[in-house]
Amino acid sequence: MTKDAIPAIQLSLQNRRAILDKVLATLRKRFYAPEKLDANWQAAVERHRPVIEGADTADVFEGAMSDLLADLHTSHLGFFHGSARRASSRAALSATYLADETPYGSRWIFQDVHAGGAASIAGIEPGDILLSVDGREIAPPEHPVFPMGKQTSVQIVGREDRRRTVAVDVARPKGKKLHFIEPKLVEARQLDGGVGYLKIAMFPGMIGVEVANKISSAVEKLGAVDRLIIDLRGNTGGGIGALRVMSLLTPGKIPVGFALDRRRVTVNLESEKQSFRRFSRIPSSKKALWLLALRFAPAMMTKKPIVLQTEGLGSKPFHGRIVLLVNRHTASAAEMIVAFARENNLATIVGEKTAGRLLAATSVKVGGGFRLALPTGAYYTWKGLVLEGTPIAPDELAEFDWRERRGGTDVQLKHTIEFLRKQSFQHAATTGMDAQENVSARLS
Repeated sequence: MTKDAIPAIQLSLQNRRAILDKVLATLRKRFYAPEKLDANWQAAVERHRPVIEGADTADVFEGAMSDLLADLHTSHLGFFHGSARRASSRAALSATYLADETPYGSRWIFQDVHAGGAASIAGIEPGDILLSVDGREIAPPEHPVFPMGKQTSVQIVGREDRRRTVAVDVARPKGKKLHFIEPKLVEARQLDGGVGYLKIAMFPGMIGVEVANKISSAVEKLGAVDRLIIDLRGNTGGGIGALRVMSLLTPGKIPVGFALDRRRVTVNLESEKQSFRRFSRIPSSKKALWLLALRFAPAMMTKKPIVLQTEGLGSKPFHGRIVLLVNRHTASAAEMIVAFARENNLATIVGEKTAGRLLAATSVKVGGGFRLALPTGAYYTWKGLVLEGTPIAPDELAEFDWRERRGGTDVQLKHTIEFLRKQSFQHAATTGMDAQENVSARLS
């Protein structure tokens, strides 16, 4: 952690105990999986308690609390101070990384670097090896963090093993909750052979009007492509804007899934879900959001689940020839897309296993300016699968090769293009054989 991550805050032993008690009480009341708060969890609390209660600074206290929560092995769970201005590389830099052995020892290696993000603007590229942050050497398992609203010096090793130092400017977030620095949300272009390529970095906003409009506009500009690659690598999720991508996979309206609070899990869920209200259209303008709020207010007030359903956008020339390109950082709402495609056989999944992090979450004040982020409900696909802790395996494995990537070759994208070409060739061959058989049948 950076030294200036949390302003100087004095926490008495009484404060620390009160905050810990509030965190534990909140988990008992709202944590999505109460069965995880078992005897092993209680033992972990007592094991960590001396360090938590003995923390002499706010930074140490935050770290000790975070170490305790890590024992629950659950995504969307965290502890942070509302005034802290630091973030991980994913949030601050719009970049992801993985650990691997390098000529410089075990190091973090940048994997996804989204255009328009702080890392991309600074000149960091996929495959670059991270050596230090602000002169301090960083190596796994310690994760780098970056002060927001400041410039950070990052030393990397790039192409041709060139060591260089870049200055990364991380914007200051608005508000008191954790924020992300938004990259270029949508990129689209035609690849050789008329293959459409659509890359989506994330789905910001609860409803996602802006990103949904950008996705539709990008697809329209691609023209009548008959094959489409949707690149969700490094997409760590967001809100309902992901529904626009799912709607591009199928012409009709198909139920996708819903988030379920732990208090609503019943043995009759299969029949009860038929009565849940359905959300099946992202409005084209934010001006229409008040109508949505009015329509879904009863369900929201009673905390009744709302089913996502595809929008019924009609037939597309690429239907039946879509590939979802994913990796270990594809998570949350992006995994909803992958699961939906898999359940309905709407796309081929290429790349690596996804993250297996898909929960409904919120954050709660727990005293002293600290907040607890916690998952309050599990996401269920329409066919009943719960994806938390269960990464989705690809149909076609294509692993990230950072050595090739830093040399300019995107092995995963190359594999995907080759797969689509092979699929197209096989389809043409099958269609030709069927046509020949039809002619023969008419002649006979």
